[in-house]
Amino acid sequence: MSVDSGLPDFRGPQGFWRAYPPMEKLKLKFSDMSNPQWFSKDPTFAWGFWAHRISLYSKAAPHSGYLTMKKWGESKNNNYFVFTSNVDGHYSKSGYPADKLCECHGCVNFMQCNSQCTDELWPTDDFKIPEVDTETFRAIGDLPKCKHCDSVASPNVLMFGDYRFIDEREEAQEAQFNKFISSVGNKKLVIIEIGAGQGVPTIRMVGESLIDRLADTTMIRINWTAEDSIVPPGDHISIQMGGLNAINQIDQALSEL
Repeated sequence: MSVDSGLPDFRGPQGFWRAYPPMEKLKLKFSDMSNPQWFSKDPTFAWGFWAHRISLYSKAAPHSGYLTMKKWGESKNNNYFVFTSNVDGHYSKSGYPADKLCECHGCVNFMQCNSQCTDELWPTDDFKIPEVDTETFRAIGDLPKCKHCDSVASPNVLMFGDYRFIDEREEAQEAQFNKFISSVGNKKLVIIEIGAGQGVPTIRMVGESLIDRLADTTMIRINWTAEDSIVPPGDHISIQMGGLNAINQIDQALSEL
């Protein structure tokens, strides 16, 4: 979804290095950088990476497909739910209600204490996000600090090898998601999966588990690679194209029914 809003695609080291050239020189992949160790080992380096990402996400406007899908959900008596691993906050930015959204890997719109002195989360807007030296991708100036102790604050995002992610917000969202799934009962469920890769297969696994659990479920798997758009056995639909293009074509087909 995010790529069509102009945000970088981090699939594979080449995609990551195009967005962050200094990391190529250091031979650091996305999974290396999106790791909580940097907030303890080198917080200025950690915040250079995350301040740049937060800036990208906040400046980018969600593409029109977000509102198109919201329209689809509202046309079904609001019987819809969004389960996303994106951390950019673009569903909230597009006006999706909080009780219709589960951000399973957290969101950059919230901050936590990196030392976990408290389970509190704070809006990122409460903090001054540092500038970034784009040659080195190191933060410039003071770093965000916990509101209770002197530890550095960090985004409330589940990173690779993360032992300190504060998950209360995500767990509350997941409880809402499970409540929605329980309400489906014997009704028809359509899963529209967009851009879910296999490197971190969280979204694919959730969708496929629902196919196994609920009898009348159809998956529409949208992905721009042939391998990633393969669907499970059964009456499911594979669409090999970008997310926004697929959304627009589906919307056009629906308007002609």
